[in-house]
Amino acid sequence: MSRTGLAKLLRANAHHGAIPKFKRNLLLREFIPSEGCSAQTMGRAGLDYMVFGEAYFYRDKNVFGEVLELQHLSAINMRVKVDGGFRMLLPDNKFMDFEQNEIEHVMDYDVEQNIYGIPDYLGGLQALLLNEAATLFRRRYYSNGAHAGYIFYTNDPDLTEEDEDNLRAQISSSKGVGNFRSMFVNIPNGKENAIQIIPVGDFQAKDELEKVKNITRNDVIAAWRMNPALAGIIPENSAGFGDIEKIDRVYTSNEIRPICQLFNQVNDTLRPDRAISWKTPPESNKTTE
Repeated sequence: MSRTGLAKLLRANAHHGAIPKFKRNLLLREFIPSEGCSAQTMGRAGLDYMVFGEAYFYRDKNVFGEVLELQHLSAINMRVKVDGGFRMLLPDNKFMDFEQNEIEHVMDYDVEQNIYGIPDYLGGLQALLLNEAATLFRRRYYSNGAHAGYIFYTNDPDLTEEDEDNLRAQISSSKGVGNFRSMFVNIPNGKENAIQIIPVGDFQAKDELEKVKNITRNDVIAAWRMNPALAGIIPENSAGFGDIEKIDRVYTSNEIRPICQLFNQVNDTLRPDRAISWKTPPESNKTTE
């Protein structure tokens, strides 16, 4: 998968662009910064993990070889070398190589290979692209100016040429970028059905846009395993989605904390006094009498 392509797709859809940052924010809410890893470093690495399925840190060591601090390396530019180690791509076709023990590589395991992490939402990319295509089609539909708003039809045989020109001028003056185009037609002594409009594909009347947008939106948030209540979806029923605080707790417990556990691997290399930690789940704070 193209890293650049995955990054650009974040701008293709409102939900697909917002969900990874929202999940990153939930991750940061549970994170307790340390001298070994700041909130800024974890925030950047967390967003990389959500988008690319992996994150990279540089192990900053002292003269004794102890890892004192982790520095974030942008995953979009990182590559795993065939002969071991890592390479960071730089502008102007330059690069920087790292030894295996210099990099902390946090990744989500993929059943097909164990070199790179893979994001979970890849199965929803077709729905994402269809959602984008539907939006672009609608924009072009309104912007091209080729469709008619209405037809001003008259069969008055006594309409003078001057009056006809005035009517045509008035209707034409309503034109503008993105507006509907209207048409004036005068057929002296014309019959009732002299003009007929036969629609070929009325995109708006059949609600095709709404159907496509709703279906693909649901596929996108499902690919992200995001609860609709947390994804900014407006409920279609009066009851809503239920207790949002309970939904948040369950989602954090099932989706975010397992990711926290994956990032705990950095403590295997950080000096103990600089290890990272996470907030204790509320359920664990309860005491029994």
